[in-house]
Amino acid sequence: MLRLEDLPITKGKRVLVRVSFDVPLDAEGNPLDLFRIERTLPTLKYLLEREAKVILLSKLGHQEDLSLQPLVKPLEQLLEKPVIFVEDCTGSLPQKVIAKAKPGDVILLENLRFHPEEKANDLNFAKELSLLGDIYINDAFADSHRKHASIVSLPRLLPSGAGRLMFKEVAVLSHVILHPWRPLVAIIGGVKIKSKLGVLERFLDKADHILLGGEIANTLLRAKGIAINKPLLEEEVDLSFLDLTNPKLHLPIDVVASADKEGETYIKITAPAKLGRKELALDIGPETIKLYQKIIKSAKMIVWAGPLGYFENRKFERGTREIADTVARTIKAFRIAGGGDTIFALAKFGAREEFDFISTGGGAMLEFIAKGTLPGILALKENAI
Repeated sequence: MLRLEDLPITKGKRVLVRVSFDVPLDAEGNPLDLFRIERTLPTLKYLLEREAKVILLSKLGHQEDLSLQPLVKPLEQLLEKPVIFVEDCTGSLPQKVIAKAKPGDVILLENLRFHPEEKANDLNFAKELSLLGDIYINDAFADSHRKHASIVSLPRLLPSGAGRLMFKEVAVLSHVILHPWRPLVAIIGGVKIKSKLGVLERFLDKADHILLGGEIANTLLRAKGIAINKPLLEEEVDLSFLDLTNPKLHLPIDVVASADKEGETYIKITAPAKLGRKELALDIGPETIKLYQKIIKSAKMIVWAGPLGYFENRKFERGTREIADTVARTIKAFRIAGGGDTIFALAKFGAREEFDFISTGGGAMLEFIAKGTLPGILALKENAI
């Protein structure tokens, strides 16, 4: 795939930059952590030095799609220049704004996923996006495991290349694939079950130990018939591809549970098999923490994607906090972490700076390590041939 520097970026060129500005927000919709935005600055500043028209494409939101408008002010502060916000990403409005923009202007288009055609990888939607630019740059490693229109179809319609963040992510994570230091320990948690289950089987070939927490652990505990507190979701049912008896897989032996996510009625520590039908497992328990810490201390390389519990609530943060502290102090290991929630959790617990590399992607990081590539990378390579 072509690098950013390989493309003819000159004054006034319209450059579409696919970024991943999917940052955590507070209750008022204000960004809590700008790490993912900060990591794109080398690419954006390179383009601004060449006086390109920089047109930013992104998504925002997990449970629902949210407006990107609250990101305008922090982006302006980071770039030290005004940012033009456009309330759509296709059609006549962005076309008019971009036409009037001056070389060196930065334009942030509204959330791509306000259009269902983005997730559907609709070619016509990609063609509409392509009308807005002369060159396409993918600097959204965190979204490049998704077969969405702006990731896999758009780069095939314009001269395309990878941004500096994308290249750095690929370079560091390729080392994990080609020259892993062993024991290699993977820590996998979080709530995004489907994407992580999809790479778990292949990841078993790469890692020596896989420590599980969060909803992915709860799902596998239910699949093994250990925890029967709630039924498997329909999309979780097919686990036939995965050997649940593999000794590399480590599931919680105790959990912190409550009847509600706020923990207002009661909180208890229990074995997964003793969970009540209406109880929620919201963190790994103290015995699981000890077991995981012992394994982590033996590691020479650690890859972490996804918090191990509902860390946003202080009542259920202990598992993620203590494991983060243990990884941070395991200085003999090369330590990698990735994913929006993981990045935020490590910052909350003061451990982020202790890691050797922080990837902007969680699911994307795991899939790249498991498969050696991503749909977004393949699309750039096909365009370069």
